[in-house]
Amino acid sequence: MKTIGMLGGMSWESTAFYYRALNEGIKQTLGGLHSAKIILNSVDFDEIEKLQHEADWNATAEILKQAAKSVEAGGADFLIICTNTMHLVAPQIQSAINIPILHIADATANALVKDNINTVGLLGTAYTMEKAFYKGRLTENFGIKVLVPGEEQRAFVHKVIYEELCLGQISEKSREAYVEIIHQLHCDGAEAVILGCTEITLLVGQDDTKVPLFDTTTIHAEQAVRYALLT
Repeated sequence: MKTIGMLGGMSWESTAFYYRALNEGIKQTLGGLHSAKIILNSVDFDEIEKLQHEADWNATAEILKQAAKSVEAGGADFLIICTNTMHLVAPQIQSAINIPILHIADATANALVKDNINTVGLLGTAYTMEKAFYKGRLTENFGIKVLVPGEEQRAFVHKVIYEELCLGQISEKSREAYVEIIHQLHCDGAEAVILGCTEITLLVGQDDTKVPLFDTTTIHAEQAVRYALLT
């Protein structure tokens, strides 16, 4: 079994979900008392969030590069970045380490292709919904058309992530609003919707809507389990 490297803490709530999913995946596959081999570096999200707000992505990259180096030094065979947004600096992180990064957008795209999804809606932070590092990767590398909500809805989705979900607050009102946005994306032509922030899975699940949802946290963790067990 390979050792999984995790860059976490962005936020710790979603990192806890990853940790459980990785261990449950290994146990379900191997049985008995098996659990995942993991090296985790969990950063202080307050520091990262302030730099995000200032659009100082180079500074965030430096923090995560150092964290990734420590994970590699600890014995990890590969790395997962436990957040969608910070894949914006995945190329910089990869340049600092010799172990591969399993990219969350690639894992999600492979799941979409497997299910023959050609047009997909995307929910996430404003950075993920608006910048090209995620949408562009899906379109250019996998031929998937990506739809995002309107400006006002994007602002709402972003606000709920940072002011509620990252603080562990779950609001029924926010859940209902997210479901409405998902349905609007479906009406606009999305065959499915990506929950493209690792916190969104804390708020919305498949039981909340008939629109197919692709939860990036679960998909990413499942890919990491498969990769860890490759011989």
